[in-house]
Amino acid sequence: MILTTTHTVQGRDIREYKGIVCGEVVIGAHLGKDILAGFTNLVGGRSNAYESTLRETRDGALAEMIEEATRLGAHAIVGVKFDYSVIGQGGSMMMVAVSGTAVTLT
Repeated sequence: MILTTTHTVQGRDIREYKGIVCGEVVIGAHLGKDILAGFTNLVGGRSNAYESTLRETRDGALAEMIEEATRLGAHAIVGVKFDYSVIGQGGSMMMVAVSGTAVTLT
């Protein structure tokens, strides 16, 4: 599956628009990651625990979107856009939503 943030695929023509496809994943942060992130915040540096969770969440949302596009018979998803949000009481959960337009190519 070709994924692109642009609205075209270089060297290919879009034959048919299959529709908007999306993937959303919400994941809760847990106490261990919060403690590690708090320590990192005090001493400086990157939070590997949160970065890992963010990557995992993003990859899950992409997989959902690709699965939906595959069911529609698409060859590519154009105009891919990511949205990241912190939700829940006290920002206890993270959401990654990804969307784009599923297309077939010539």
